[in-house]
Amino acid sequence: MYTFFSTAKPFVGHIGIIQRNCLRSLTLLHPEAEVILFGDDEGAASVAADLGIRHEPQVAKNEFGSNRIDFMFNKAQEIARHDVLCYVNCDIIFLPDFCSAVNLLRERHSQFLAIGRRWDTEITEPIDFSASDWQNQINRKAVLANHKQSHWLIDYFVFTRGFWEEIPPFAVGRVRWDNWVVWNACESGKPVVDLSPVVRAVHQNHDYSHHPQGKKGIYDGEEGERNLQLAGGWGHLRTIADATEVLRPSGLRHNWKREWMKWKRLTSDNW
Repeated sequence: MYTFFSTAKPFVGHIGIIQRNCLRSLTLLHPEAEVILFGDDEGAASVAADLGIRHEPQVAKNEFGSNRIDFMFNKAQEIARHDVLCYVNCDIIFLPDFCSAVNLLRERHSQFLAIGRRWDTEITEPIDFSASDWQNQINRKAVLANHKQSHWLIDYFVFTRGFWEEIPPFAVGRVRWDNWVVWNACESGKPVVDLSPVVRAVHQNHDYSHHPQGKKGIYDGEEGERNLQLAGGWGHLRTIADATEVLRPSGLRHNWKREWMKWKRLTSDNW
């Protein structure tokens, strides 16, 4: 089974609604699923208590006050009940196809990292989890929206305990760290699997009002640049398209797109 872990923004307004949607949906994926919420943001303790999930309020922070990815990954691997973990941004909703995909990977690989593209979807209200077809309703919303995000944006990482040896002190909620994680995994020689063809990870759209400079602050701000420096520059960034394997309905296959990405980096002046 799986241990999910995440961290959240303050549980207020629309962002509070979709974060609670995310955490509740994770608890319903399997009766033995474990969910860990890191951080001491407003409302985190009460939401964790209400949902019956584990709350870890103490998180190492960077000089800007943002939670650090390395601390959460290391701590989660230390305390998780299960040997397969998943860091997931606190606005994602997984559907049953996630469990089927990860179970297949566990049969094929003793160690792995699995990632995938997200489907941006407008969800503005609390999900009625008492409805027997709530998963089908969410799936239909995502399909109708038909907005699969770029392979640069990575919102979840499924991995086996012990996969990571050392992660730089990246700031969560800022760019670049996710792409370094893929680069590091590819460099290790371990399987990196793209789940996009078989997993519809539903991303609940939101604004960027939590940052004083809005979206620009997230993507072009000082912390994003700091993450890039910690990563070692653009040469240490990879995308979902760089996965070594891809899981299709027909099974695990070599990811030929990876070869095209290698060629593109070699021939592009702007990479």
